[in-house]
Amino acid sequence: MSTPNPMRGSTAIVGIAQTPYYKRGTSPDPEMKLALRAIVAACDDAGIDPADIDGFVSYGSERNTGQQLLPALGTKSLKYAALAWTHGGGIPAAIGIAAQAIIAGQAEIVVVYRAMAEASNQRLQVAVTQGDTPAQFLVNGIDMVLQRSAMRSQRMIEHDGVPRETLEAVVRAGYHHAHNNPGAAGYGQPVDHAAYEASRWISEPYHLFDCSRESDGAAAVILVSAERAKTLRQKPAYLLASAMGASRTAGSREDNHEPYTSVGFIELAERLWAQSGYGPQDVDVAQIYENFSGMAVAALIDHGFCTAETAGTFIRLENLIAPNGTLPINTSGGNIADGFIHGMGLVVEAVRQLRGTSCNQVPGARLSLMAGGPGDSVTSTALFGSADTL
Repeated sequence: MSTPNPMRGSTAIVGIAQTPYYKRGTSPDPEMKLALRAIVAACDDAGIDPADIDGFVSYGSERNTGQQLLPALGTKSLKYAALAWTHGGGIPAAIGIAAQAIIAGQAEIVVVYRAMAEASNQRLQVAVTQGDTPAQFLVNGIDMVLQRSAMRSQRMIEHDGVPRETLEAVVRAGYHHAHNNPGAAGYGQPVDHAAYEASRWISEPYHLFDCSRESDGAAAVILVSAERAKTLRQKPAYLLASAMGASRTAGSREDNHEPYTSVGFIELAERLWAQSGYGPQDVDVAQIYENFSGMAVAALIDHGFCTAETAGTFIRLENLIAPNGTLPINTSGGNIADGFIHGMGLVVEAVRQLRGTSCNQVPGARLSLMAGGPGDSVTSTALFGSADTL
């Protein structure tokens, strides 16, 4: 490794769980109950008593705080609580924060979680739009993250020369994997080229199928030290590196950052590879947060899996699907075809791949990437590995 990284292999995810995905607004349970269901199930998966959790970590706008969850979990002592800035971009960052708490001795068992239910709480998208959209966008009728993302993807296509077909490849890879996942919202709904092209435009270059689903549900993962992980029932997924941050121009909410078609991972990916000792060529499988397909294409480019010039060759359906693709992505179906609870389900799937329990298993997967929400002003990315990658 070129950069010493005390995080490398010091902690591991040992418990994972998620509730079923429900169509937005239809969850039978409120957000807090969904969060509790996922946390208790993750503890059961790990063989840990929920009362022994002493750290709670989530990311931007999570409304179910650790102290609110304590009574139902029977928590003995809350020793650590934190929230990563930003929204979907904060998922790997939250994992990194949890790991730092364990390494520093502030907590021993930390849960990272997300819950969403529209009927019991204001839809998160409303909060995101109200807080993050500058006035000059609003007065010009641009009031959705989707529209701002579409502008960036259109620029990527027209200026950088990335073929529009790469967006379709990401979409169809998600639906291909969802077809083998009975829990996916897109299960039994294959999307071929004709269906993709026939779906209505939402905001060019995005068709309906280019957009993530809006779901109710919850997911949680349990982190402990690497030493403790060896004593528990599940195969550990070791955290090798987690990079969080932003470029110097990202603080401008007016989309003045450079390069404009980047989605914030260029510097972070360089740090991730340096700290983990691996590179993009070593990764076996990746969960790429795709709020919209074009943003996932840009994330793949930013991470160095390909360049804008080679994207058309690399980002093709046959390369993105399990079991034999060059880099299978979003193997549960992803945000687009599985379900969307602000991307937390992608972490669960990243761990499944290392356990060998995915519905679309990549044979012998040893290195599993999870990239957070592309385009957030602060975003993050993480690499997980099996024991033989340490």
